[in-house]
Amino acid sequence: MANVNASSTMPRLVVAGLSGGAGKTLVTLGLLLAARRRGIETGVFKKGPDYIDAAWLSWASGHPTHNLDTFLMGSDGAAAAFRRYAFPGAINVIEGNRGLYDGFDAQGTHSTAELAKVLAAPVVLVLDATKVTRTAAAMVLGCQHLDCQVNLAAVILNRVSGTRHEKVLRESIEGACGIPVLGAIPKLSGAHLVPERHLGLVVPEDYPDDEALRATLDQAVEKSLDFDRLWAIARRAPEVTHAAPLAATSADGTGLKIAYLRDSAFSFYYPENLDSLRAVGAELLPVPALTAGDLPQDFSALYVGGGFPEVHAEALAANGSFLAALRNAAERGLPIYAECGGLMLLSRGIIWEGRRHAMAGVLPFEVRVTGHPQGHGYVELKVDAENAFFPVGSTLRGHEFHYSAIAGEFALPPTACEVRRGVGCGAGRDAIVAGNLWASYTHLHALGTPQWAAGLLNAARRYAGGTCAAPS
Repeated sequence: MANVNASSTMPRLVVAGLSGGAGKTLVTLGLLLAARRRGIETGVFKKGPDYIDAAWLSWASGHPTHNLDTFLMGSDGAAAAFRRYAFPGAINVIEGNRGLYDGFDAQGTHSTAELAKVLAAPVVLVLDATKVTRTAAAMVLGCQHLDCQVNLAAVILNRVSGTRHEKVLRESIEGACGIPVLGAIPKLSGAHLVPERHLGLVVPEDYPDDEALRATLDQAVEKSLDFDRLWAIARRAPEVTHAAPLAATSADGTGLKIAYLRDSAFSFYYPENLDSLRAVGAELLPVPALTAGDLPQDFSALYVGGGFPEVHAEALAANGSFLAALRNAAERGLPIYAECGGLMLLSRGIIWEGRRHAMAGVLPFEVRVTGHPQGHGYVELKVDAENAFFPVGSTLRGHEFHYSAIAGEFALPPTACEVRRGVGCGAGRDAIVAGNLWASYTHLHALGTPQWAAGLLNAARRYAGGTCAAPS
């Protein structure tokens, strides 16, 4: 590892933008790849609930990406998570989301700017320079003055048309705002950049030419950024103030085996969720839903995360033996915790692009994938019915991002939660329960909801001990 001469024990940068699509991910990937090539260790974080950008950041850094979110975790929780997973003496890069000040409400609560303040992290602002010159300085100046507690330390220009365009932008911003422009990335062809689909970027598992992407980032981004000065800004970050330790999982997982579906159809898992199960002794068994003919032997619960089951619906439907194994597991009372894509898999079928693909048939409805989001944003649930995982009265904070919805006009099956914020399964409800199964559109993060791991492990323990009667 190269010596970064860190004056801060946790050098760090927040990469922010004026809006979504400004180029934050492009810049962050370029920074991570450049650091990796130089032998500089990098910790990597994504602000907000996100699986896809996080997967690409892990691809670039070679390390798991950890999410930081003050809505899900609280400010102390986000600071504690950063302290737990940051690399001391290395470079820690936090990619923001949306615009710098875009948050929960008109005050920007839970925005990237608020997270930067919690972490006392300098902010590098990525600015889309398309068809703009001096007005860019006004935008940067506005970000500086909207909240003077935000340490806006540098600007990186993206989609610059040429040397004259860059010169005018640089002189305007540095002259009016007094902060340096430390990069100017030219307009890039989309040929070797990551394409998008309905939930955002294509995930690394489904991208056929990541070496071409790596070459593009190496050639176009690295030579455009002043890495030495960016690293110097990161090293000047002050110590992270002490934060209360993260809540520990209260359950014991010793001797328990938890299966979870993991392949290109089901890849939406926060590393902290899996880590919270391992940390208390549970053994995790990854299962590829696309190719496995059966579920493992001798396990006590199944976790089905989100992903893109619709993209792989034909292959999933063709794996009849695996779908039958899921039905049999549900019928014998196995605790199954399913989120979003997991709900779709357990339905009778997925309807996508005019075709129906049969699924496991555990749940008595079909799911239709549409051309626009059916639920997108933060969720707050109140547990108001018996279930295998959470006590009645619990409040759960999570998020949803789904283009699918339950198809047809009929009453929802029994559900466990009132939706106080968000969409869920519809009709103000989420978390369909059937025996020891929970299927919701809400994703939960273990650091924000420590009772999630405890609920899954306790249900597994009851099942393993033969006492896991289905809730009435």
